[in-house]
Amino acid sequence: MSAIEQMYQQVIMDHAREAHGRGLVDLGLPAVGESHQVNTTCGDEVRLRVVLEGDIVKSVSWEGQGCSISQASISMLTELIEGETLEHADQTIEAFRALMQAKGEGLDEEREDLLGDATAFVGVGKYPARIKCALLGWMALRDAIIQAQKGAPA
Repeated sequence: MSAIEQMYQQVIMDHAREAHGRGLVDLGLPAVGESHQVNTTCGDEVRLRVVLEGDIVKSVSWEGQGCSISQASISMLTELIEGETLEHADQTIEAFRALMQAKGEGLDEEREDLLGDATAFVGVGKYPARIKCALLGWMALRDAIIQAQKGAPA
């Protein structure tokens, strides 16, 4: 294993142990969306909640269980998305999906910058069975944002 692969593995393990955003939060705001997603292949699951304030993702919180890849991925998305615009969130979600489809090859510099620590998942793209684990929280995020937008006051 190369030094860069060891560093990436350490970043993933750190996020799995010290998960950011764990613990569902309800701020009592009207634009709250929630999504429950299950990876039927391995049993990983997440319930993710977002709170929107206008076009800003004010809060991301979640509860879940599963492998270190799914848990670390959700932790990283929380750090990347919270406080950002919906447009930025959408770009970040798409960049992560592209990373998973790159089969370990990486992305262009702009999308890697957008993903920050989440580029540590580049090697996961080599293992199709693990891609679902890494994407679980991202799919929940996209769905929760849609749910929050439906509930947002006009």
